Amino acid sequence: MEVFYINSSVMFIQKGSNITSQEQTVFEQCKHIPTIILFYLGLQFVNMFLGIPGNVMVLWLLLRNKRDSSTSDIFILHLAILDTLFCLIPPLELVNIVYVTTSSTWYVLRFFYGIKDSSPLFLSCICVDRYIAVVHPLTFSALRDRWHRAVCVAVVWLITLAYAAAKCMGNILNFAKTFTVMILATFAIMLFCNLSILSALRKSAPARDEMHPVKKKAFRTVLLILTIIVFNYLPPVALFPFQEYFPQDVFLCYIHYIAFGFMDISSSIQPMLYLCKDISCSRSCCCKSCADQQTNTDDVSL
Repeated sequence: MEVFYINSSVMFIQKGSNITSQEQTVFEQCKHIPTIILFYLGLQFVNMFLGIPGNVMVLWLLLRNKRDSSTSDIFILHLAILDTLFCLIPPLELVNIVYVTTSSTWYVLRFFYGIKDSSPLFLSCICVDRYIAVVHPLTFSALRDRWHRAVCVAVVWLITLAYAAAKCMGNILNFAKTFTVMILATFAIMLFCNLSILSALRKSAPARDEMHPVKKKAFRTVLLILTIIVFNYLPPVALFPFQEYFPQDVFLCYIHYIAFGFMDISSSIQPMLYLCKDISCSRSCCCKSCADQQTNTDDVSL
């Protein structure tokens, strides 16, 4: 039996032993546990209805406030573009999972899945940028106005498009392991950077109650970001390295959809978090200290 993985959704085609399986939709092949697919599709439509307006709003705010932008905004901007593209696919995905048996339309979906798979690369750039700002402020000051962030963005997009094109082909042997390695590496980077930021902020005062209000707010914000990173990316990190230990139908119809459902919903959570931070700052701008607060927290909050 030959199995083709299509990442955020799966259509597995059996050759030779069972020709009729090629005429079944993904939903029919997983009809023994349909609840998981319905759960996954529900999350995808949440992404469409919340993620598209949320990410468009983030793009609008970033482009409007260019003069007051932080160093990480370039990464947030391109992450919002990536997530907006991904949030467009739920209608096509629904049709392909529930109704369509042909494999031709999956080429489009595989390309968009490849784009979403690479989103942790931009998140890692954001985390590294803020890690340097908090833990190594002198180095950050020296690099603040350099062009290296634009170069990083270009490199990430080259990797993203190359990865998406390779996934679109769908015929590269053991290509699924590339995603496993990438998600493990980026998760480790994000976890290290955020824990280091929390540790640095925590050590900035003898006791948490004595911490400066601005630093206390930054501490809580980074703690929230860390929680969301773990919530969104821990399931694929914890499950995918052990996929060989699961029965094939359980992994393809159950584990796969749960892991990517939690990861994909980040396309809605990330812009909502950014917008909540922006609204909070806008309200505090009524106070005289808002400008100072924004300057101190831009590099450690999403």
